[in-house]
Amino acid sequence: MNGGGPGLRGDPWLPEEQVGWRSSAKGRFFNTTGPCNPVEHYMLSPKQRLVGAMLDKYLTHNLYWVLHAPRQTGKSTFLLSWVREINASRSAIACYASVEVCQGETEVSLTNRAICQSIISSARLSLVPDAVPVIPDADPLTLVGEFLAQWARQVAPWPLVVLFDEVDVLQDQPMVSFLRQLRSGFAQRGPGRFPTCVALVGMRDLRDYLIKAKDGVPVNPGSPFNIKESSASLANFTREDVHALIGQHVAEKGQPFAAEAIDLIYEFSRGQPWLVNGLAKKCVWNLVPEETKAPVTVEHVRQAKELLIQERAVHLDSLAERLKDPQVRRVVQAILVGETDPELAEGDDFRLCLDLGLVTVEQGVPQIANPIYREVIPRVLTQGAQLAIPQPEFAWQKSDGTLDLAGLLREFQRFWRRHADAWEAKSDYLEAFPHLLLMAFLQRVLNGQGRIEREYAAGRGRVDLAVEWQGRWSVIEIKLVHPADGREGTIEEGLRQTARYRDAVGASEAYLVVFDRRPEARTRPWEERLTWEERPAPMGQGGPITVVGA
Repeated sequence: MNGGGPGLRGDPWLPEEQVGWRSSAKGRFFNTTGPCNPVEHYMLSPKQRLVGAMLDKYLTHNLYWVLHAPRQTGKSTFLLSWVREINASRSAIACYASVEVCQGETEVSLTNRAICQSIISSARLSLVPDAVPVIPDADPLTLVGEFLAQWARQVAPWPLVVLFDEVDVLQDQPMVSFLRQLRSGFAQRGPGRFPTCVALVGMRDLRDYLIKAKDGVPVNPGSPFNIKESSASLANFTREDVHALIGQHVAEKGQPFAAEAIDLIYEFSRGQPWLVNGLAKKCVWNLVPEETKAPVTVEHVRQAKELLIQERAVHLDSLAERLKDPQVRRVVQAILVGETDPELAEGDDFRLCLDLGLVTVEQGVPQIANPIYREVIPRVLTQGAQLAIPQPEFAWQKSDGTLDLAGLLREFQRFWRRHADAWEAKSDYLEAFPHLLLMAFLQRVLNGQGRIEREYAAGRGRVDLAVEWQGRWSVIEIKLVHPADGREGTIEEGLRQTARYRDAVGASEAYLVVFDRRPEARTRPWEERLTWEERPAPMGQGGPITVVGA
């Protein structure tokens, strides 16, 4: 289309030099704060990671759609780049607007006005003044619909495209009102009448919003927004993507990354974009400054992971906050203890954890989404316990400097006897309390000098810990006595599992810690509950395994 519509002077887009990015004198870097742009940051096109999207059809057929993905996976980066792409094509006028400013607001009239103000602020940055909308004198309860209709008339004959980010901060009546206003305008959409294409973007798919009116009457999930064409999502980086992203740094800064180090970044993050960028950034800014052009190794990646976890960066801190949510707690606790629950992957609780990017399903098994989250979760849940556990005064190293894991676990038995009952009463994760307290104890003693790797997933019935100290590996398997199996049956199963885990890790010693939390067991004297015995590994699978009862 050429020329200006009514009330417009020429093209309603800013010249390219006004919307372009200015390159940093230091060159590009790995971005962990806000949306990426290709001049300042190493990045891959987020369009390539869209799953279930039909961008061309949304524009050519005037469709409304939904994009949902976890935080910091590239949603805003995609929206901003797509807006620039649409506007550069001169085929429509596109605007990005975040409604995050409405978070916590319950008054419809206030959220409606805030949404309009957010659109105006964004339009001022991406469009010429004549194309920037103004708030009409209209009913506050239908203000967004009137605003969008007036704006469509203002920029005609160009079609109007509006991409709403952070939509899921809206709740209850403000959400219902917003969706109904869009639905009311949908039937008349078209140039000069109403936006022809609208995207609603957030962490959750619209079908998963638990929307209720103020009077407590549930709203028919299909009624507020039954006009969406499809729901799309953003996938994590693949292993090849991670190599390509880091390859940009290698090419531009001349700093090599060992291929094994890049693979480890992928393994630790499972391609979660913020984690990938965070690990790489720690390596080249903190551990091996890029100016030195020294190679990044596997050990640097391991150190970067520990730095991220210790610093509790914003991304990981928001994850920690989610663990307080009862819906999240139900799912995470079941995975932590290896519970077998046929209903776990059904319903809103599990879907919420999927949408948050907190869990995934691999080979049909629900589990935590990546090894970093797998380590962060127990540390977050046990942080208070770690701080309350006194600095160890007992000897937990042997005379040769190696780890005295047997002595450490005996000391844990004494600690368990003194504190378990009182501390359990203060725990929100009751079923996982024994596992978490043992992990807190180990973390407090090792205090970053060693390494603990954790394996747990729904249905496994156990938690596996691999402890590394000065290059030597030991394994600890944690199990709860199952009422149907009894203590001896639980130990027999645990011995088989521990032997297999020891072989997989290549560990020099193995321990099976069995917590008997059955009511009848908890009435017995502590002398009977705290046990220590050596058991042969089943079928001659290596040396003996120490069974520690608690």
